[in-house]
Amino acid sequence: MTDFSSTSTPTRSMPLSDQTETLKPIEEPQTTEAQPAPRRVAHLTTTSGQRTALVVLVGIIALAVAFIVMLLVGVSSESINALAVFATPIASMVAAYYGITLSIQQVRSERAEKEKAIARADAADAASRETEVWAAQMESGLRVAMAQLGAARIGTEAVEKAAGTPDGFF
Repeated sequence: MTDFSSTSTPTRSMPLSDQTETLKPIEEPQTTEAQPAPRRVAHLTTTSGQRTALVVLVGIIALAVAFIVMLLVGVSSESINALAVFATPIASMVAAYYGITLSIQQVRSERAEKEKAIARADAADAASRETEVWAAQMESGLRVAMAQLGAARIGTEAVEKAAGTPDGFF
């Protein structure tokens, strides 16, 4: 073990007022150069058309590999049958993928059309309500005008004719 008692280091005491220190922030010089934009991590995004093309390409490559294997083994009726056994499911899977993708795209477009139709219906409903409110205000104003004309003993036939109201409306 180390004995620290034998070493004597002088210590000095500081008054309490000297122990607190005020730190001032150092201002860094600002550069006028444009800072480079942060680097964005590139994400691989594909569209449905690209995915369909990729599936078709993989199917074609699989068929090409099967055909090459058939050529290496030797062309015979058994190898042609084997190629048909490989080609049929691959072609079926590619066709099924294409059909499913097409169905999904149609559903997506129909949903978008539905949302647009709902938005148009909501806008038409709001416009209808505004028109009804406006018509009620105009009717109220017309009734007030008719009452004031009647109180002033002024004929209202011209106003009724201009308003296009049915007989006995007022």
